[in-house]
Amino acid sequence: MTGAAPYDSDQPHGDSASSYDPNYVPDSVKSFVVHMYRHIREKNVYEIHQMYETSFQSISDRFFKDAPWPSVDAVATYVDNDHVFCLLYREMWFRHLYARLSPTLKQRIDSWDNYCNLFQVVLHGVVNMQLPNQWLWDMVDEFVYQFQSFCQYRAKMKNKTEQEIALLRQYDQAWNVYGVLNYLQALVEKSSIIQILEQEKEGLEQFTATDGYDYSGGSNVLKVLGYFSMVGLLRVHCLLGDYHTGLKCILPIDISQQGVYTSVIGSHITTIYHYGFANLMLRRYTEAIREFNKILIYIFKTKQYHQKSPQYEQILKKNEQMYALLAVTLSLCPQLKLVEETVNSQLREKYGEKMLRMQRYDDEAFALYDELFSYACPKFITPSASSYEEPLVNYNQDAYRLQLKLFLYEVKQQQLLSGIRTFLNVYSTISIAKLASYMEVDEDTLRTILMTYKHKMHSVDSDGKIISNMDTNFYIDDDMVHVVESKAPKKYGDYFMRQIVKLEGITSDIDRVKLE
Repeated sequence: MTGAAPYDSDQPHGDSASSYDPNYVPDSVKSFVVHMYRHIREKNVYEIHQMYETSFQSISDRFFKDAPWPSVDAVATYVDNDHVFCLLYREMWFRHLYARLSPTLKQRIDSWDNYCNLFQVVLHGVVNMQLPNQWLWDMVDEFVYQFQSFCQYRAKMKNKTEQEIALLRQYDQAWNVYGVLNYLQALVEKSSIIQILEQEKEGLEQFTATDGYDYSGGSNVLKVLGYFSMVGLLRVHCLLGDYHTGLKCILPIDISQQGVYTSVIGSHITTIYHYGFANLMLRRYTEAIREFNKILIYIFKTKQYHQKSPQYEQILKKNEQMYALLAVTLSLCPQLKLVEETVNSQLREKYGEKMLRMQRYDDEAFALYDELFSYACPKFITPSASSYEEPLVNYNQDAYRLQLKLFLYEVKQQQLLSGIRTFLNVYSTISIAKLASYMEVDEDTLRTILMTYKHKMHSVDSDGKIISNMDTNFYIDDDMVHVVESKAPKKYGDYFMRQIVKLEGITSDIDRVKLE
């Protein structure tokens, strides 16, 4: 074998990337690629999934903790030099590199080329494979992540060497925003996924019922990549700050129902995180609260099943970020009736004190909105390249600062309206004159504030309809403000379920006590 190492082939390979030999293939890796190749040819999705999720991780932990896997050239001979398998192997190779090491600029460019070649095969070749949803989701997820990472890397211009700048100039099409969007859009269109989902509503397709797999001997690759690309587009547009377009891209997927996007927990969380965030930024607060509430309950109930998953840390991180976003949304729009007791108790534990301070609408509250937004928002990007002119400056924070500024501007406007909500919650009817004197403004100004409050608590949904986010509604009739409070239906079931669980715990404790 080329470059055979002087130690036993099943010993972990070196302690660091410095001793890395790209041509050295441990027996475990040889066995892995041979079996993976065979299972892909046989369309054995179950075995592919086991190898992809478990074997790849355990071999990585044993041999390649802080070094790349063997090069594609070194393993190609074991898989008949199969072009498509080599592209898939390189996709995993680069993903492992990004997760464990810091990729060089050349490696970032090579990864872009590999994605281009892989997607070209899927879009224009004959792909006769069935791959697990987890892998297909990871492809789209990693594609968007590497684009985001490249934009952040390119925007840190201060310490770039002349060689790096020359490479950036030479490969100016690598990770170009139009290229990224075009590939994702092409996968959506070529897969006909939007038509498939529409036909499924009429009972003519079985896409969701089969989790996207094709049990008639066909391939699921293009269809499922097209499906997940809609989520990829939502994420890219959120990173660019274009929330309307992002939500438009996800429209064919019915978020209110179980779907293929819920079959992979990473996809489920990414979809709802970006969907909820986009709705928050568009002032569709009730929609954001409703979806954050649902996903947080789901994570609460299922996270113990994912403890051994490589995505577990990411699940926990997104869980914490979504609690922060829920705290922000509820502070701007106090619709606690939309939040289940389980989520509410977790929220009180994490952010109860901060949410009370955020209701005060002073400088401290403003700083808390800033803190929670900065912690929980996506890593916004500037997609355009630098001018490469001296002096070179870092601009990787510019997009984030702009989104933060827009968000805090909205918060500032709502702070001016905070007094209104307080009075509307106290009175069922109050005269304009009396309310104006309480708020220490003249009557014309008060009318303007009331109309502004109405405007801020309404937004336009995806269908162009005006929707209300108000927990307390009102109308004006003959100089009198009439308050219409929407009462939440009482949920007795949750209370009884909690008491039953407590009782069962006490009963089991009593059973364990041995009486003398």
